[in-house]
This record gives sequence, structure tokens and C-alpha cells, in this order.
Amino acid sequence: MDEMNQIFEKHQYLIDEFKLGESWRLFKIIGEFVDGVETLHDLGPAVSMFGSARMGPDCPHYQAAVRTAELLVENGFSVITGGGGGIMEAGNKGAAQKKGFSVGLNIQLPMEQKPNPYSNVKLEFKYFFIRKVMFVKYAMAYIIMPGGFGTLDELFEAVTLIQTHRIKPLPVILYDSTYWCGLIEWIKCQLLENAMIFPKDLDILKMADSPEGVIEIVKATVPEP
Repeated sequence: MDEMNQIFEKHQYLIDEFKLGESWRLFKIIGEFVDGVETLHDLGPAVSMFGSARMGPDCPHYQAAVRTAELLVENGFSVITGGGGGIMEAGNKGAAQKKGFSVGLNIQLPMEQKPNPYSNVKLEFKYFFIRKVMFVKYAMAYIIMPGGFGTLDELFEAVTLIQTHRIKPLPVILYDSTYWCGLIEWIKCQLLENAMIFPKDLDILKMADSPEGVIEIVKATVPEP
């Protein structure tokens, strides 16, 4: 009986420790939300840009992201990126080159993502879902450059929130039709033809093949700053 009591007490101790850890985690989550909201509260009109972290300055998509960010600044918008390298760096860099304002929402990863030096404001997050809230809450448009799983995650997060009316409608602009055409075709052939989505849901997604084309869509669908 004594042995059973010891096992029970040890088990109860572990449960209590787990509950305590969960409570502290809630405080950390609230703290990240508070930091994000307080920092970005007065940001003003902004556009979120997404894309691969694996593209360097010699890549045409990196260069297009720089130019797109420059045009956004020229048209009165701030730029929000994930704060790291590749397309994220390009977005912050383009804004900086035009003396505009940009934000880098960095994420803590096992393989460390280093913040790029170009953003005016740098926020670091442990939790992906809080970071996603910041991208959506302060953006008037989403620009999706070519990228991998992380980019697709951000893309479909935004599309789902718009489709279900959980956030205000905003344009989700896919850059480079040759890169995204296979995905769009699959959505039409599988999701639409099998009645998994409505035809109007396709209207959420826009396509552009130049930085100027991106800006045209933004200006046509977003109120002027």
C-alpha cells in the first residue's frame, strides 16, 4: 500500500507540475500578444509579404520583392514581413531603400532564423499562431511570393479566414503565375469540381507577374492610405 501511495503521490506531483507549466505558458502567450499589439497599434496602412527564406539577392524573385516593397512605400504603405532572410529580407530592404517603414516579425526556430537588418521594428515570437495574428490584423493585403511549406501555410491561413468571414476581406496576391498555376489548377480541378469550395471562393486569390501588377491590384482593392 505504501508503494502505491508513493506512486500516486509522484503521479500527482507530475500533474501539478504540468498544470503549473501550462499556466506559465499562458502568461507567455498573453505577453507576446500584448507586445505585438502595443508595438504595432499605430502602424497605419500596411501590406504583409511572404515568400521563401532560401532566395538570395541574385534571385529574380528576391529582386521582384525588393521592387514591390519600394512601390508599396511610394504608394503610402508600410511593409510587414517575417523578419528573416530571403523574400522577407527583400521586403524590408525595399522599404528601407525608399525610406519607408517596415516591420519584421521574427520566429524562434530550432535552426535559428536571424533577423535581417532592414526593418524599422523587430518583434520576436515563440508561437507561430500569435505571429500569424499580427500578419493578418495589421495587413490590408497579402502578397505571396514563391515559397515552400511556410509560405503555403500563410497563404491558406489567410484564404480560410477570409472565406469563413473571420477577418475583413483583403486581396491575396500570388506573384508569378508560372509558379502558382499548378496549385490554382489543382484547386479548380479538385476542390471546385468536387464542390469542396464555392466558385466565388476563387475570387479571393489574385495573380500578378510584375511588381507593378501587384500594386495595381492593391490600389484597385484597398482604400488609399
